[in-house]
Amino acid sequence: MILNHLWGLYAHPKEEWQTIEKRHESLTYSLTHILIVALIPAVTGYYSAAHLGWSIGVGDLIKLTPQSAMMMSIAMYLALIAGVIGLAYLIQWMGKTFDANPTFTQSLELAAYTATPIFMVGFAALFPVLWFVMLVGLAGLTYSVYLLYSGLPIIMQIPEEKGFIYSSSVVTCGLVLLVIIMAASVILWSMGLGPVYVG
Repeated sequence: MILNHLWGLYAHPKEEWQTIEKRHESLTYSLTHILIVALIPAVTGYYSAAHLGWSIGVGDLIKLTPQSAMMMSIAMYLALIAGVIGLAYLIQWMGKTFDANPTFTQSLELAAYTATPIFMVGFAALFPVLWFVMLVGLAGLTYSVYLLYSGLPIIMQIPEEKGFIYSSSVVTCGLVLLVIIMAASVILWSMGLGPVYVG
């Protein structure tokens, strides 16, 4: 089953990481996991932007045209997938520095399961109030970082001390990757590919 580790990562993460380490899945399995879970924020983001409208604070709801919301959702979906794959490459590239020699499949597995709580935050978009989504997003991000710190030493089979520094490096690179994606979004918006609002 595609999402068979999902409950374990929430209920008992360290034991689930041990299970993931014992029976590594294939590259196709990890990619399929990413492709499915990344649909959550893309689909809910489309629905809330085109049909529900966002509450940013005081004032009217902000809605996008269905076509614009669809384009934004497709772009978000592709950016999320590219971000996880990019993070996997960074995890593999940094591995040698920390006496680990991960395969790309192991790195992608770690990146995919670590990013899952952030993708699950997409369900919060069904209640599109900015402060609520930000609060749930912060919780999802915090749990993703926890999963990274707890899972990396297990998946890479290195001591926890090295795992801590390795994880901190991955978090830093992940933040840089996020800034790059945001900068690319701003550039695309300035070229006329930005959202089109209703009304």
